[in-house]
Amino acid sequence: MALEPVIAVCDACVLYPFHQRNILIQASVDGLFDARWTEEIHDEWVRNLIANVPAIPLARLQATRRLMEFALPEALVGGFHHHVDSIALPDPNDRHVVAAAIEANASHILTWNLRDFPVKAIEKHGLVRATPDAFLADLYDQASDLLVWSLANARCNLAKSNVSAQDFLALLKGQRLTKLEKILQRHKSDL
Repeated sequence: MALEPVIAVCDACVLYPFHQRNILIQASVDGLFDARWTEEIHDEWVRNLIANVPAIPLARLQATRRLMEFALPEALVGGFHHHVDSIALPDPNDRHVVAAAIEANASHILTWNLRDFPVKAIEKHGLVRATPDAFLADLYDQASDLLVWSLANARCNLAKSNVSAQDFLALLKGQRLTKLEKILQRHKSDL
């Protein structure tokens, strides 16, 4: 089945957790969707990670950011600031995410903070919001073989830690990817 990849802006909260970032970046690299972000989104996930896990060196996070940009050179959205004033959200500090989505001609915003992006506020810009779990489960419904293959690639990215298929599924559950984890229980041997 052919998959027409959607463009989705990744909010900082979905890039913050390592395993979730690995899965989403790999899915985009594998052509399941076109990930987008901004310098501001990068700054936010890096800043929050440093604040919450100060043992992680800034240089390591900067290297991760460079690798993300190398893997997905089209992902960085610029020139979106002129949209910000036309956007009304509960938290004005989140308007840059919607502005980036408008500039990128995205259809989705991936976030765990659904209340920060009310349906009525974003649908007028042609956008829908989705949690990573719902988004990935939907990708499974559209192209199960491709998603399982991409998740197997994401697991291979963890070669240093030699994560078993069962442990990978536990990681998904630990990242709140519970729908996806349940779906993939029947694909353990493919991971």
